[in-house]
Amino acid sequence: MVAADRKTVGVIGLGAMGFGMASSLVRAGFEVTGYDPAQVACARAADAGVTLVSSPEDVFAAADLVVLSLPTASHVDATVTQAAAAGLLADAAPKVVIDTSTSEAATSRKLAAILEAKGHGFLDAPVSGGAAGAASGQLSVMLGGEEKWVALARPALEAMAAKILHVGPSGAGNVAKLVNNMLVANHVITTLEALRLSEAAGVSAEEALTVINSATGRSAISEIHFPNWVLPRSFDSGFSTGLMRKDLRLARELALEAGVATPMANLAATLWAETNSGLSDTDDFTLMGDPQLDRLSRKETH
Repeated sequence: MVAADRKTVGVIGLGAMGFGMASSLVRAGFEVTGYDPAQVACARAADAGVTLVSSPEDVFAAADLVVLSLPTASHVDATVTQAAAAGLLADAAPKVVIDTSTSEAATSRKLAAILEAKGHGFLDAPVSGGAAGAASGQLSVMLGGEEKWVALARPALEAMAAKILHVGPSGAGNVAKLVNNMLVANHVITTLEALRLSEAAGVSAEEALTVINSATGRSAISEIHFPNWVLPRSFDSGFSTGLMRKDLRLARELALEAGVATPMANLAATLWAETNSGLSDTDDFTLMGDPQLDRLSRKETH
């Protein structure tokens, strides 16, 4: 049941993830207002029951909760600070901004402080589960922020996600997402290595995956990505190589800030680079796992 005082949700960014979350919110009974600069995205959202407005500021004006699904931390920063500069947060009843983007902890902490000073909340809430999870309301969300804002946002979060993990204060959700995606980047490469070795030694990739996914070598990459998108060669998970490169870069920057060595992630970043992988930023990231292309030999790694 939707909480009576938290019924209107705005979604800024109606791409594959934002559209899925907006659709899940509509199905859960929320009044959903949305904005995206792309007309195609807007038309699809309107068909799903989202009320469109002409600017992000209009979303802030209309909604109790504002969900952001944007490409980078700079987009998140600009969107929130512009709303604050426009006076939309000055005298309004408490709002909560739920940033589902894979952003940066420093940006989230900065925005949380700005909003808190104005009586509003900010949650860094990056998600896992892809476009399919967003469309079905089955995402996993990693939350950073104060419990009082989590409580206000929970009805909307429950409409979008099957797992809600509050991992700490502002920025904690960003950190958790980055270390998760750092592992994903590594798992794609190690799973590819394992399957190429298996096939070279006479055991098919499909047979090897049956064993791996019943044993301790399994991961979400071996259980979901390879069976669904790599081996069928559809390569349409909805997550781009460019986004994976961005997340791996942010994880390595976080490691530098924290003074933690990440030699495997550093090597993975070398292999994921376009000059070595042959993948453009717009390619689906599951292409990196294609056993028919020997991406791992493009770069001397010793």
